[in-house]
Amino acid sequence: MLKKTIEDEIKQAMKAKEEVRLGTLRMLISSVRNREIEKRAKLVKSGAEGDMDVLGRLTDDEVLDTIRSEVKKRKDAIAEYGKANRPELAEKESRESAILQAYLPAELGDEEIERTVQEVILALGDVTIKDFGRVMGEAMKRLKGRAGGDRIGAMVKKHLEHA
Repeated sequence: MLKKTIEDEIKQAMKAKEEVRLGTLRMLISSVRNREIEKRAKLVKSGAEGDMDVLGRLTDDEVLDTIRSEVKKRKDAIAEYGKANRPELAEKESRESAILQAYLPAELGDEEIERTVQEVILALGDVTIKDFGRVMGEAMKRLKGRAGGDRIGAMVKKHLEHA
């Protein structure tokens, strides 16, 4: 399980005295645990029966979603620190982002994204730029976790502008 791997790597980072890595992984585990608490609360509210510790655990896909969310936060922070002329803080966020991205599967190349977007457009039929949301939604479903929304959005926009 991915959560167990991260917990083991926290121990390794402690032993190796890797401060940035340790802090980043601790923050990540904290985010994962918070999502587990949210999941348990939803299960209790819905009246689910069974062992809440087992039911409330995140799947590897849910842990990956948490990691993606944390990477996105870092990218947003890097952009903001760049605007504010704070390169030292942007560099810190960049190092944390690199640590987190090591746990994510490699993203698809532009060719694969483009092929999928073209397939979606063909499947939906006659689409225009007004159908951006529909095309984007279907493309995101098909490419979930394998490509960033910004890259998919740019590809969808490119194809719809030329349609």
